[in-house]
Amino acid sequence: MNLMPPLDFEAPKADRDIDPAAPPCRNCDVVREIAFCADLSADEIKRLASVRCHAQLPAHFTIFREGDRAEHVYSVSHGAVKLYKLLSDGRRQIIGFLFSGDMFGLALDDGYAYTAETLVATQLCRFTHRKLDAMQGQMPRLERRMFTMTVKDLMSAQEQMLLLGRKTAREKVATFLLKLSRRAQVQGLPASPVALPMSRADIADYLGLTIETVSRTFTQLKKDGIIGLPASGHVVLTDEAGLKELAEGASAA
Repeated sequence: MNLMPPLDFEAPKADRDIDPAAPPCRNCDVVREIAFCADLSADEIKRLASVRCHAQLPAHFTIFREGDRAEHVYSVSHGAVKLYKLLSDGRRQIIGFLFSGDMFGLALDDGYAYTAETLVATQLCRFTHRKLDAMQGQMPRLERRMFTMTVKDLMSAQEQMLLLGRKTAREKVATFLLKLSRRAQVQGLPASPVALPMSRADIADYLGLTIETVSRTFTQLKKDGIIGLPASGHVVLTDEAGLKELAEGASAA
């Protein structure tokens, strides 16, 4: 893990809220329909961009840590981020993987409830809670969109509870691959091959498995002709129907 201090988006101009090097929002059009700024008018997009900071971060960079003061909300422009919590015994539970268009950093109290770290080189937009709250009051469509994304996050958390509590290792891995495939399609990418920017250890900590079990399950799915492993970081969904059947528990584990 990168142990650098918390990211300063505004350095060296701490009195500025806008990074003058930030690219225009039109650069995010590829994910506009799934981003939190979806459905906003051109004028509203411009107003939102006026309170935005921007940064391009290297892989494995800690954006903020669990317990840090929650002052900002982030949106992924490009790249990937993982969110995780550390248990009292030192174990790690990854609670989510985020990609282009996803938002994170929303908090109900003063502190972030999890740690956020980049998986690969990632571009982020950052907004202060205060300014974003003010914007919501002025732009009902933004408020509705953020409410919708919050509901989707809740539904995702419920699905994760089912994944961890009731499914076998094969069912967990199958569900995980299908989820990434669906997400890629939403972004306008092919359903297969599926990109895996996270490590086997990350996948294990997300699915509640050991690294050995994850590796063994991938190998078995390959032997069964359900997936292909052509190169590190990618999985081909050779038999998507079989993978869906497995994910739904309709096949022997």
